[in-house]
Amino acid sequence: MRHATPAALILGTSAMLALPAAIAAERIQVVTSFSILADMVQNVGGEHVEVISLVGPDSDAHVYSPTPRDARALADADLVVFNGLLFEGWMERLIDSSDYSGPLVTTTDGIDRLDYHGHDHEEAHGHDHGHDDDHGHDHNHDDHGHDHGHDDDHGHDHEHDDHDHDHDDHDHEHDHDDHDHGHDHAHGDYDPHAWQDLAMGKVYVGNIRDGLIEADPDNEAAYRENAERYINELAATDAEIRELLGEIPSSTSVITGHDSFGYFSNAYGIRFLSPVGLSTEAEPSAADMARLIDVIREQDVRALFHENMTSPAVINQLAEETGLPIAGTLYADALAAEGEASTYLGMMRHNAQVLHDALAEPGHDDHGHDHGHSHNHGDNGHDHSH
Repeated sequence: MRHATPAALILGTSAMLALPAAIAAERIQVVTSFSILADMVQNVGGEHVEVISLVGPDSDAHVYSPTPRDARALADADLVVFNGLLFEGWMERLIDSSDYSGPLVTTTDGIDRLDYHGHDHEEAHGHDHGHDDDHGHDHNHDDHGHDHGHDDDHGHDHEHDDHDHDHDDHDHEHDHDDHDHGHDHAHGDYDPHAWQDLAMGKVYVGNIRDGLIEADPDNEAAYRENAERYINELAATDAEIRELLGEIPSSTSVITGHDSFGYFSNAYGIRFLSPVGLSTEAEPSAADMARLIDVIREQDVRALFHENMTSPAVINQLAEETGLPIAGTLYADALAAEGEASTYLGMMRHNAQVLHDALAEPGHDDHGHDHGHSHNHGDNGHDHSH
């Protein structure tokens, strides 16, 4: 048997040390707008991706101001992934300014969009959710055969086979000149928080999978396999959530910091109210607070909840004035930095468990929420206009 010479050992060791760097160099660079999308991309991309999230855990994408470093990250990226529906109004300007010309994934392409009309705390959020399948999702999204040529009414002509990357076309339902995106976070006609319904999460995953395949076709098989596994995990988590929330009476209302749980409400039958609108920057007026206190007293509101990235002051004030308990913290627009809610599925399970622990009635099985997800999202009772 030949014994390796010291020189050969050194060379062998050097080669082994160089291997992880070589693997890292082969990973495609994916930039996402915020932490929830980063976790989704990591699950689908696995070892083949290196993911950068512009807005990190426990941070607020509504009020984020991009930096020159962000523009450089986009310029170096192989794929850019963002939510759309004006959730991150700064993102399209950043894309334009970075001269990024690669594939672009708008994860909300193809979802069943929820209309948003502003706030009306007196509206009863009539949830007619008559699901057609076992868990209520007759969405036909499991195969994600999304022809991304969604030339929808907002100009999303995202044909992923060729991606005409003239980013002047990525106008996404607004003209940059008409909005001061530094601090004018008007979300337009649609609620952008679609990931709060795991059926919509499946659509996100399909869009991410297709974008990764476009950016890195050599690893298509891995992306398809990872996406299928992850979609199955979403379905299993959806079933867990429905079982937990089935023990909460359908008449129950909860109050959170800002209006980000419309899709969760539509999917799982829990009625959410908020002192402010979709933007975390909004401050409720004295009249808003007085009206909300009236609603709390008139309806079956039994608990208040903080959100991880909104100021607790308003919820604390409501607790003081109504005597209601603050039952925990919910995660809406950002993952936690650590713990269970540091992943998308963990966040969804955490929210369901916190709601269950605060509001469930033992022995109560109220799938009479009529969660029939026919998903007529024309209004879904979410008419929140002040």
